[in-house]
Amino acid sequence: MDQHDNVKTSPDFPIPETMRAWVLGDPDQLILTTKPVPVPGRAEVLVRIDAVAICATDLEIISHGPPAMIQGGLPFNKMFTPGHEYMGTVVALGQGVDEYAIGQRVTVEIHAGCGQCKRCRQGMYTSCHNYGQNYGEVDKGHRANGFTTDGGFAEYAVNNINTLVAISEEMSDEEATLVVTAGTAMYGLTELGGLVAGESVVITGPGPIGLLGVAVAKAFGAHPVILTGTRDNRLQIGRELGADFVVNARNEDPVEAVRRLNGGKGVDYVIECSGARNAVNEAARMVNRGGRICLAAFPHEPAEVDIAHLVRNNIYVFGIRGEGRSATHRAEAFMAQKRFDATKVHTHTFALEDLREALRYARERVDDAIKVVVKTRGHLALNRVAAE
Repeated sequence: MDQHDNVKTSPDFPIPETMRAWVLGDPDQLILTTKPVPVPGRAEVLVRIDAVAICATDLEIISHGPPAMIQGGLPFNKMFTPGHEYMGTVVALGQGVDEYAIGQRVTVEIHAGCGQCKRCRQGMYTSCHNYGQNYGEVDKGHRANGFTTDGGFAEYAVNNINTLVAISEEMSDEEATLVVTAGTAMYGLTELGGLVAGESVVITGPGPIGLLGVAVAKAFGAHPVILTGTRDNRLQIGRELGADFVVNARNEDPVEAVRRLNGGKGVDYVIECSGARNAVNEAARMVNRGGRICLAAFPHEPAEVDIAHLVRNNIYVFGIRGEGRSATHRAEAFMAQKRFDATKVHTHTFALEDLREALRYARERVDDAIKVVVKTRGHLALNRVAAE
């Protein structure tokens, strides 16, 4: 990278002029190409990406487009690089940055927001009112890497300092990519009330967010924590992360099982992570009167909801987007203190050039894949099982 005014670099971390990056062509078409290394501006750093995890939202963006929005429309054929759950090393500092140092390891949040709308000022930057407005005459400065700006399926990315979370040398690259996932679960519990010690929680859907939702709820002191799902191997991982009870919905009615396991009463909170069509109605019958439901996943088609049941029973329903209110910082603190082992959800690792295969593993759940990580440096094998 050429020397730019107000950008600090170090000879210890040489930066090339170009980088490898995957770009989205037509739907489901990813192309490995070469792009210029981006230059950080004011309050930004250049991150050398060391690892990036694959999220179900990446699969949605690559196939269908939303929630990505590039130049006011769908992200296809615009040289857009997806990927958002990444970590790496700070290698250049933009103007005015002294909060981080070159050579420092960081993991990142997705959303920087615009910093000027009502929601951003409230700390709800994942609900920025200027979402996607970062181009031409409507440039409000919004950034959400992998959604409205280039993301992490590349060797370098620019990040606003507000999206950075410092990590210790003891945390592995793979574990660091999971901070955002744990942060999403943390955000859900924050919106439900935050202090759940001694209160009952159900997590529906043992995907990465659901499994780490179990871990975060137990770290908060919730009891009992009940996990429902349909895959025994994932339910077992939920047990290892702290679930007091697990329910296989293929073998028994999950609503009846939850009520039985909690003494015949409904639970205080449900975090819905399955995206099943009837999930909201089932969650509404799992909670007690006045209980709270957090929706962290969504079905692909509109779903019918029994609103009358919600109203009659004073049930609160919250939807969350991403990992707002700096939840990733709190999640990283729990992980650094070894309050739970997030690496239990990491199952496979691939090299950057093998991204297409990594995405196939994540999409088709090959070899019971849960969280698939892509390494940009020093990873030669096609893939491996993480917990051998």
